[in-house]
Amino acid sequence: MRHFMISLIVAVIAFPVLAAESIYQTTLQESGQATAEVTTEELQQILKSGSAVVFDARPVEEYAMSHIPGVLNVAQKPGMPLSQYTSDVAEIGRLLQEQRSTPIVLYCNGPFCGKSKRLAADLLAAGYTNVRRYQLGMPVWRALVGLAEIELSAVQQIYGSDDTAVFVDARPGMAHGTIRGAVHIPLTEVAAAKDDGRLPMLDHNTRIIVFGENGTEARDVAASLAKNAFANVTFFGGSIDQLRVSLHAANHTCPGLVFTREP
Repeated sequence: MRHFMISLIVAVIAFPVLAAESIYQTTLQESGQATAEVTTEELQQILKSGSAVVFDARPVEEYAMSHIPGVLNVAQKPGMPLSQYTSDVAEIGRLLQEQRSTPIVLYCNGPFCGKSKRLAADLLAAGYTNVRRYQLGMPVWRALVGLAEIELSAVQQIYGSDDTAVFVDARPGMAHGTIRGAVHIPLTEVAAAKDDGRLPMLDHNTRIIVFGENGTEARDVAASLAKNAFANVTFFGGSIDQLRVSLHAANHTCPGLVFTREP
């Protein structure tokens, strides 16, 4: 028995069991697809290194509401109904200066979304040779990574129409005021804000929009909120000054929009 146990230990050391893939290292693994998929971990590395150009294959309005930071979006392919929405390959060609060997990654709204597949097919037909998809898409990215960016046009729309949204001012101080209705949660106070009423603890799917002195400040607080299980967080990548100017302009055309205030 002793010899058997020694032999077993030696075998385990000599031939370790391969660790299972983590959820960050998996793909949808669809069969029969024309383009390969990338994992969440691979996409994170691609965005960090800039080794490929990443396109959000959804309509511009949807992209504006929430997209993976650092990705691009182009106009719709002419003549397509919304149910068969496809991005315009010609627009991508112009952005890439017709360099058809450029590494490209596409994503849309997750496993059941066909937008990235249709765009991939069009790119292949146009002669692009290095196209992959993040078919897990925006829903899984949000669940695993949490970081999502919002554009100024969408901030305007939400601020003027969605009374349930929570606007978070991420600046350490607010000496010059903030937008009306915003809550003040700098990075050092995220934990405290869970207990003092500043965060919607009974509905972690509440839309939360973070802004700050700059995009980095807003992004850091948004990332911290996502790591605290808030599932619908976006950050505005511009400055609070841009936000003030934009909301002030919109206030003259949108009756429901409230202008910024000073303390």
